[in-house]
Amino acid sequence: MALGDFFKKQFIDVIHWTEPENGILAWRYPMLDMEIQNGAKLTVRESQMAGFVNEGRLADVFGPGLYTLGTQTLPILTNLMNWDKFFESPFKSDVYFFSTRLQLNQKWGTAMPVTVRDKDFGAVRLRAFGVYSWRVSDPRAFHTKVSGTRESFRVEEMDGQLRTLIVGRMSDAFAESQVPFLDMAANQVELAQRIQEGLKPYFTELGLALDTFVVENLSLPDELQKRLDERIGMNMIGDMGRYTQFQVAQSMPIAAANEGGGNAALGAQLGAGVAMAQAMMGAVQQGMHPPQPGGQPAPVPAAPAGPAKDTKFCIECGASMPARAKFCPGCGGAQS
Repeated sequence: MALGDFFKKQFIDVIHWTEPENGILAWRYPMLDMEIQNGAKLTVRESQMAGFVNEGRLADVFGPGLYTLGTQTLPILTNLMNWDKFFESPFKSDVYFFSTRLQLNQKWGTAMPVTVRDKDFGAVRLRAFGVYSWRVSDPRAFHTKVSGTRESFRVEEMDGQLRTLIVGRMSDAFAESQVPFLDMAANQVELAQRIQEGLKPYFTELGLALDTFVVENLSLPDELQKRLDERIGMNMIGDMGRYTQFQVAQSMPIAAANEGGGNAALGAQLGAGVAMAQAMMGAVQQGMHPPQPGGQPAPVPAAPAGPAKDTKFCIECGASMPARAKFCPGCGGAQS
């Protein structure tokens, strides 16, 4: 090395990092034309960790605190540098700072519905989304497997990998739980805990810690949700016969209030509704009375007989009377 190059070098007395903005996970301290002196001070702030890298190998790692650099505080680097008893000063080493702050409000969701088996509905497609938070917990593993020797590494560079990992694990959690969709939707906290426990080993392998995981919503695609709503509605109706009677009773005051053609139209609608209800009830009764031996169906109880065609009711007292009678034999009232 020429004498001029020696005087161009700068010797570092203090090493520290103040995060200039959010989203930086790893940052390499600028060491161009600079070397570290014996007794230099290293400041690691809360929510930070620092590591010394020698010839591509991460050596000593420091948590929050103030350190005086020497053979006592850099045992791994001392061994790598073959320093026996004396700290050779100055020396060259890459220094990386890692942000260990929680990365909050990270979004996750299924870009496409996930198909799973369901005890109630068979195969269904589920959609889900929520939030989670994580942090760098092991700088050694994170530097080795993720950030590497880059000058800086940011949060958004992890988003795609982590979201894909979450959706994949969520599918496994659905399949392993064997819990019907309706039960999962009603117990989202327990579902989130199950997914979080399954994800933790994968995060640990990358040098990360998954602190919180929340399932905000679990739903079916629109067309399947409509079918579910229809099924819920049928369960709420219960007895179809009573439901039809209720509908007819509700419509009668409306029919009485209408005049002219409105009565006829509404009467036709009511008649169609009653006929439909009778057909449905007949099908139900047929199912309740299976065919007898010999292929003949079981007799279905006959409906109560209505008034005979040759009789009518008195408009005054309601008594039954011959259809052609002009006066009621009971009250004597004239008939129209």
